[in-house]
Amino acid sequence: MKPLRIGSRGSILARWQAEFVRKQLFQLTGVEAEIIIIKTSGDKMQQQPLTQLGGKGIFIKELEDALLEESIDIAVHSVKDVPTDVPPQFAFPAICRREDVRDCIVSGNGATLLNLREGARVGTGSLRRQAQLRHIRPDLDVRDLRGNVDTRLRKVEAGEYDAVMLAKAGLDRLGWSHRISETLSPEVCMPAVGQGALGIECRGSDNETFAALEKLDDAETRAAIIAERTLLSVLQGGCQVPLGAWARMERDQLVLDACVCSIDGLQYVKQRDSAPPDQARALGERMARLLIDAGAQDILEEVSRQRG
Repeated sequence: MKPLRIGSRGSILARWQAEFVRKQLFQLTGVEAEIIIIKTSGDKMQQQPLTQLGGKGIFIKELEDALLEESIDIAVHSVKDVPTDVPPQFAFPAICRREDVRDCIVSGNGATLLNLREGARVGTGSLRRQAQLRHIRPDLDVRDLRGNVDTRLRKVEAGEYDAVMLAKAGLDRLGWSHRISETLSPEVCMPAVGQGALGIECRGSDNETFAALEKLDDAETRAAIIAERTLLSVLQGGCQVPLGAWARMERDQLVLDACVCSIDGLQYVKQRDSAPPDQARALGERMARLLIDAGAQDILEEVSRQRG
């Protein structure tokens, strides 16, 4: 098989992820690959809050354009950046084995979430994290923060923020776990749909590449991702809704926890359900109904009105 071209965003974390896939591909299939850096809309507009950018897929559109133009053969994404409505010309033959799903706190003085001073400045670009932070600590000054992982960490070091909230998996991958002040359990802060998982995309018509990438697929992770993304799709949410979800295998059952939180943190609903892993899609649909019955629809409609 000819060498493949892997498309990646240019951040230090995205390049790490692409290199990880390149090595896995060679180890499992013997197929060589090179990495091609592509700048996405989300990368170009670093100063605007994600909630104001609008549109879905701002971190993957240019990569998908490159796939269609056949200037790359594969695109590597963080699953949480991928919209739920994947166009039919694309396919995801592989969802790699998931890393740690949890969020974490990196603070300037090593303080944990509950030990941060009253009114402490905490940065995150995620509406989900902002809402859950306000639910736990309504006294905090939660501020919108964009930028790559290293940029955000520098802002804490410079004292611009008392702490930032990040995905633990990203820090683990970069070898920066020692910077973590506290890892938050999903009971405290529910992770994003797809958090900690990498998805590998190719053209749906590229059967040879599809067959090679399938060897990198992890069935347990795929079942979890299907359940979480089905839930997100039914609730009609993009990546910027205050929805947290975590599916995982426990005693041969796929267990799904999920929550919806208002932007101010005052309204919060949470549910749990389970099903056999081959019923992941039905589990996600059922969870959406459970959340709606508990009041999630009203919260999401209010969020939509607030964002205008």
